[in-house]
Amino acid sequence: MSGGESETSMRDAINDALREELQRDESVYVVGEDVAEAGGSFGITRGLHEEFGEERVFDTPISEQAIVGSSAGAALTGSRPVAEIMYADFMALAAEQVMNQAGLFRYMFGGDATVPMTVRTVNGGSGFNAAAQHSKSLHGLFMGMPGVRVVLGSTVHDTKGLLKSAIRSDDPVLFFEHMELYNRTAEVPDGSYTLPLGEAAVEREGEDVTVVATQLMLHHSLDVAASLAEDGISVEVVSPRTMKPLDVETLVESARRTGRVVVADESTVQAGPGSYVARRIEEEAFYHLEAPVSVVGVDDTPVPFSPPLADAVVPGPDDIEDAIRSLPRL
Repeated sequence: MSGGESETSMRDAINDALREELQRDESVYVVGEDVAEAGGSFGITRGLHEEFGEERVFDTPISEQAIVGSSAGAALTGSRPVAEIMYADFMALAAEQVMNQAGLFRYMFGGDATVPMTVRTVNGGSGFNAAAQHSKSLHGLFMGMPGVRVVLGSTVHDTKGLLKSAIRSDDPVLFFEHMELYNRTAEVPDGSYTLPLGEAAVEREGEDVTVVATQLMLHHSLDVAASLAEDGISVEVVSPRTMKPLDVETLVESARRTGRVVVADESTVQAGPGSYVARRIEEEAFYHLEAPVSVVGVDDTPVPFSPPLADAVVPGPDDIEDAIRSLPRL
C-alpha cells in the first residue's frame, strides 16, 4: 500500500480488486455473461477485457450451470476463475455445481485437490425494483453447503479487501454484492490490500444494544444508531463480513457486553441467515442477554415490482429502529 487514501465507489473498488489480481496472478481470469466488452450488467468489469484480452476476460453463453461448472473444473486444474452471475436468483440454476461439485471436490479427493474459484453475484431487493426473479438475497441458501465459503460485500473498504482474499483462497467462495451499494463511495487505502476471511468488524461502538447487520442493512443500522444516540440510546453496530465461516466470537463478545441484540439481514427470516446468527448468539451469550435476540428480515413472500409494495416487504431503517426500541428494558 502507498499509505494514502482516495474516495472510491464500491463499483470501482471491485474493479480495482479484479484488475490487481489479474495483474498479480496469471492463473486468474474473469468469466460470465457480458463481462467482456459490455463490462457486466452493472459496469463492474468495464475496461478489463481491453486491458487483459480475450483469454483472461471473456463472455459465456447464458448458462449459469456452464459458467460455474466450467469454473469448478478449471479451478481443479490450477486456474483461479472469477465467475460473475448477474443476479443471486440465478445461482439456483448453478446450485448443483456448487453443492455437489465445487464444494465437495476437496473432500472427494481426500484433501489432495483445491478449488480456488470465486463466484461474484448480486443480492438485494431494496430500491432497484427488479421484481421477484431479480431481487432475492440468497447467501443463506449456500451457507448450508459444506466446503463453500460465503462472503458479503457491505462497505467499500471491506469489499475490495475481502474480494482479493476470496480470489486468493484455495476454497470455492461465493461473494455477494448488493446492487444498491455500487454507487456508494468511501475513502479506501491506495494500492493493494487484503482482509482476512472469517473476521467480523465492529463498525460503531455502543453500550445498550448490538445490531448485527449485513450489506445495505449495515448502512441503515449505522444511520439509525446515529439518530438514536440523540435520544441517549447507545447502539453498537457489527458487520459479520464473512457469513461462512462466521466470526461467532466477535458477535457474542458484543452481545455479552450490551445484553440486547438485533440482527438485520435482507433475507427471509424463516430459515434465513439472520435467524441462524440469532441462534448462535443466544447459545453462546444466553446468560448475558436481557431479552431474546430480535431478527429483522423479509417475510415469506416474493419481493414485488411495485415500489410501495417492495418497501413494505424489504426492511428499512424504520424496521431496525422499531426492533431496537421494542427490546425490553432499553
